[in-house]
Amino acid sequence: MSVDSGGYSPSASKPEQVVTDWQGAGLPIEIRDVGPATVSDLSFVHCRDYVNGVLQGQIKNGHGNTNRRVSNSCLLTVGSFMAAAEEAASNGIVACSPTSGFHHASTESGRGFCTFNGLMAAAWKMLARDWSVAIVDCDAHFGDGTQSIINQKKLHDRISHWTYGRDIPGAFKWDSFENQINGFVETFLEESNVVRRILFYQAGADVHVDDPLGPGEHGMFDTEMRQRDRLIFETCRKHKLPIVWNLAGGYHRDETGGIPKVLELHRATMEECGRCFLAE
Repeated sequence: MSVDSGGYSPSASKPEQVVTDWQGAGLPIEIRDVGPATVSDLSFVHCRDYVNGVLQGQIKNGHGNTNRRVSNSCLLTVGSFMAAAEEAASNGIVACSPTSGFHHASTESGRGFCTFNGLMAAAWKMLARDWSVAIVDCDAHFGDGTQSIINQKKLHDRISHWTYGRDIPGAFKWDSFENQINGFVETFLEESNVVRRILFYQAGADVHVDDPLGPGEHGMFDTEMRQRDRLIFETCRKHKLPIVWNLAGGYHRDETGGIPKVLELHRATMEECGRCFLAE
């Protein structure tokens, strides 16, 4: 489903473009139909009045408008991530939801192109089935909505949250990043008091050094972003930790308004995913 959000972010139309790009590149993906999230699904992590107000066009969505078509498309993005989490939990390896627009959405509001927090809606489903969840958020910005929901619902013992925008101060340094990710995953595995564990990975393209909304000269280059993806996928494979990943931010545009650089970066993530889990 492709929707024009009327704003700066390409996130509303990105899923269709990304999947088309992956298919054109001959990447080994299997596409499955998914249904939208329901108001009930969202009401576990959001105030019901907020959910209903957004869907009825009475409260602004995360794109800053009250366009009901835009708001209703967010039900599909959340539904996609929830379904991908279920698939990764079922196959025990990996699944992808080619979506974005989650981590700034808090209990009663949305902003920063995020309307509903699909990460937390999916996490809530996992918790209900006695899974523990780790979230590695490699979008360039602090996942403040995610953290606020964890804090408000006192889920620190069930959900571990690492977010680039908070946990990488200043200039990016590979050794520091690698140590942080390895330490985060190892701590999650050691401290989790349940057997079933899953990792959610936001593979943000906006950490790129040239992204207009990214960290600028403190960001990652193309090769470092591939290393990032490879590290996280291989860490999950090593620990037999199911992983579900999504696209997150990416705001490069060319002179015609297209997003070829964003597509290139997301393609690289899928390539690394395939190399890690399908190499054999």
